[in-house]
Amino acid sequence: MQQWNAFYDLINSPPKRIVIVTHQNPDADAIGSSLGWKIYLQKKGHTATVIIPNECPSNLRWMPDYEEVVTYDINAQTQALSKSLLQEADIICCLDFNTLYRIKGLGALVQEATGIKVLIDHHLEPDSFADFVFSDTSKAATAQYVLEIINRLGDGQLVDLPMAKCLYAGIMTDTGSFRHGNTTADVHLAVAELMKTGLNVNYVHRAIFDNNSIGRTRLLGYVLSEKLTVLPEYRTVYMVLSLDDLKCFGSEIGDTDGIVNYGLSLDNIVMSVLMIERRDEIKLSFRSVDEFSVRELANKYFSGGGHKNASGGRTTSSLNETVERLLSVLPEYQSELLNVEK
Repeated sequence: MQQWNAFYDLINSPPKRIVIVTHQNPDADAIGSSLGWKIYLQKKGHTATVIIPNECPSNLRWMPDYEEVVTYDINAQTQALSKSLLQEADIICCLDFNTLYRIKGLGALVQEATGIKVLIDHHLEPDSFADFVFSDTSKAATAQYVLEIINRLGDGQLVDLPMAKCLYAGIMTDTGSFRHGNTTADVHLAVAELMKTGLNVNYVHRAIFDNNSIGRTRLLGYVLSEKLTVLPEYRTVYMVLSLDDLKCFGSEIGDTDGIVNYGLSLDNIVMSVLMIERRDEIKLSFRSVDEFSVRELANKYFSGGGHKNASGGRTTSSLNETVERLLSVLPEYQSELLNVEK
């Protein structure tokens, strides 16, 4: 209660310079919650700027106020601007991540900044770097939590259509279009509240999911026809994409998003894994159903984490070594995988 009272006073104090930061490779919840929070803070009279570590996928750039987002790693000018904004900020809001390594080069800048730090997130085990910590793993999305905080501040009447578009995008995607187990009654109530602004949910869905380039569509077909391996003895599917594969299809940022989910559409499959070769690491995406936790596997063997049924990981090993690593640990989880009801 003491933290909340102090936060209420902070948000309702005279105008502040506020910077909002979200994680690298930002997804719809990262961008949506950040922009929704930005619009709210501006309505409260504050100056607010969103900084992202690197560019987000093109299918997310339609969101209101995205044109004002500062992308840190574009060039020396955007890096200098980001540093200046953080150094001058009275408040730094960290959304949809809970450890500073998730924001790459921005991490050191945030840590060194003297502004009051606010964490709003829904991932497990937050690091201790913020002055105000709002961390709740029961929330399906950070965007859902942002809406709840706005309501708790007594400002629900400030939620308008632009904010609703941003927040709905985050909630919709982090629930897998309301298919995942984190889709609670509170999630639907939050969406109902957003729809009262005149929100067209079909428009948001189309903007995100029906906005594919020819290259991405062909890449998806290639992955499903040539790069998908089924391991029925582990009820697992894995897919592997090399740098050459990505180059062949002219892959852009975000083109691989969501591909891992296709593995779970197969009959009797409990876990799906996508391994993607980047210039300096291998990125892994894990998805699972029901009671099998990919978070534990990702954390234990691939320096990762996230949610029970949706997690990520990374390694500096080669692509082949990463595949072998995954295959070597699957026997440890075989019994658990085989016992999941689907």
